[in-house]
Amino acid sequence: MRRIADEVKAKFQANPLLGAVHDDWLEPVPEMKLVIDQDRARALGVTSQRIRQMLQATMSGAPLDDFRDGEETVSIVAREPEASRHLLSAVDSVSIPTDFGGFVPLSQVAKVVPVLEQGVEWRRDRLPTISVRATLPDGVQSNDVVMKMYSEMQGLRDGLAPGYNIEIQGGAEDSAESQASIAAKAPIMLAVIVVLLMIQLQHFGKAMLVLATGPLGIIGAAAALLISGAPFGFVAILGVIALLGIIMRNSIILVDQIDQDIASGMERSEAIIGSAVRRFRPIMLTALTAVLALIPISRGVFWGPLAYAMMGGILVATVLTILVLPAGYALFFGRERKKAKDAEQAAEPKLAENDDRPRLPLAAE
Repeated sequence: MRRIADEVKAKFQANPLLGAVHDDWLEPVPEMKLVIDQDRARALGVTSQRIRQMLQATMSGAPLDDFRDGEETVSIVAREPEASRHLLSAVDSVSIPTDFGGFVPLSQVAKVVPVLEQGVEWRRDRLPTISVRATLPDGVQSNDVVMKMYSEMQGLRDGLAPGYNIEIQGGAEDSAESQASIAAKAPIMLAVIVVLLMIQLQHFGKAMLVLATGPLGIIGAAAALLISGAPFGFVAILGVIALLGIIMRNSIILVDQIDQDIASGMERSEAIIGSAVRRFRPIMLTALTAVLALIPISRGVFWGPLAYAMMGGILVATVLTILVLPAGYALFFGRERKKAKDAEQAAEPKLAENDDRPRLPLAAE
C-alpha cells in the first residue's frame, strides 16, 4: 500500500497545479517488537499464548479480585512496579512457565527488536486505506482536476494486484453520491409533476407544453455559473431543480390566462398575444424579486453556486417563457377554432344550394 501510495503521490507531484502533496498515514514511527524463536520455545515447552499472557500480566496487570470499599469497587491487579514496568529490561526478566513445571526467562525464547510501524492506520469499509491529498490554487475546480488525474492513472490502476484499488474520495465522491441519490428519485418527481399538471390543466398536450418549458432554465444557469466561475456541483443542481417549479409556474399562469380569454369569446390569436402582453409585467416583477432575494447568499462559498444558478436561470427562462410558450401554444393549439370556422363556412353554401323552398321577392312600398 505504501508503494502504491508513493506512485500516486508521484503523479500528483508531476501536476503543476497541485501543491503540498501528502497522505494521511504520515511517516512510520519506531516501535519495539517481540520476536519469538518458535523452535527454541517448542523445545522448552513454551507457547506463544503463554508468553502473551505473562507479558500482559507484567505490563498491564492481571486482575485477581475486586475489593468493595463502601460504594466503590476497587480491582486488585498484580503487575510490575511503576518504576520498572516501563523499562525494556522488564521484558527480558519476565519468567515464562513451561510444560515441564519450571520457568525460563523470556530472553531465552524471544528478543525485542526495534521496527518501523505505521503510527496511524486509517480504514475504509474495514479495509486499510491511504488517502493522498493536495492543495489547489484559487479559481481551479477540484472535480475537474480529480477526474483528469484519475483518467491519467488508468495504467497504474490496471497494473494493481487483486484486492488493491485506487478510488476517488473527497468532494468528487460526495458529489457523485449526491447526484446518484437525486437521479434515483427523479422519475418519481417527474411523475408527480405530470399528475399535478394534468389536474390543473386537464389537457395532456398543454401539460406537456408546460413541462417542456422547464429545461429553459438550464441555459441561464449554465451561463451564470460560467461567468461567475462557480462549480456545477450538488448545490447548483438543487438550484436547477428548484428552477423547474418556478418556470412551470409562469407557464401555467400563461396557459390558464389564454384559456380564460378563449372561453370568454376572444379569438385564439388575440388571446395568445394579449395574455403574453398582460402577464409580462407581473411575471417579470416576480422574477426580479426572486433574483434580488438571492443576492445576499450569492457571496457565500457553499450557497453561492445555488444562488448564481437560480438567478441566471430565472432571468433567462422568464424571458424565453414569454416568447416560447405563446409560440408553442399557437403552433399546437392555435388552429382548432380556425378549422371549425372553415367547416361551418363550407357547410353554409351547401345548405343554400339544397334549399328548394320558394322565395318571395321583397319590394319596397
